[in-house]
Amino acid sequence: MQNSLQAVEAFICLGSNMGDTDGNLARAVEAISALEGVSLEAASGVYRTEPQEKKDQAWFANQVIRVSCDARTSPETLLASLLNIESSMGRCRDGSAPEDRFGPRIIDLDLLLFGSSVMATETLVLPHPRMQQRAFVLIPLHEIAPELTFPDGKTLLQALNALQFRLVGDQIWQ
Repeated sequence: MQNSLQAVEAFICLGSNMGDTDGNLARAVEAISALEGVSLEAASGVYRTEPQEKKDQAWFANQVIRVSCDARTSPETLLASLLNIESSMGRCRDGSAPEDRFGPRIIDLDLLLFGSSVMATETLVLPHPRMQQRAFVLIPLHEIAPELTFPDGKTLLQALNALQFRLVGDQIWQ
């Protein structure tokens, strides 16, 4: 786990494709920054990304942020806070329909990495299990942490090079 004297770096992916998407991302970043024991360290630009899985919906606005978490913050408490922020912004994660998993959402906050933590519980898997398959995660992550190495030893650049995608300005197709 984490050393009680040192802050832990965590990465969070934000996404929105309903309403004021840029405003939704900004509100979520502000709410995350206000969490006790969490400080915003860096934020990528906002990318417009083609929907994955369920294509017949609006494109997403995506962003990745890096936060520093003090010893009071565990991966589980950070995730719980992210889910509370989603809920307060109007996201309903009831799972009533399987297709909704990839459907439209006002806000989506995914904990990608929490230091070098590797874990799998009923509620949390770290590193995020699909992160290395998603250009909309890796491109903004590369913007704020180009030298990142995943806990499995793969570099961020290796993961990006393994994907087929197209980046034009701030638009990502995959």
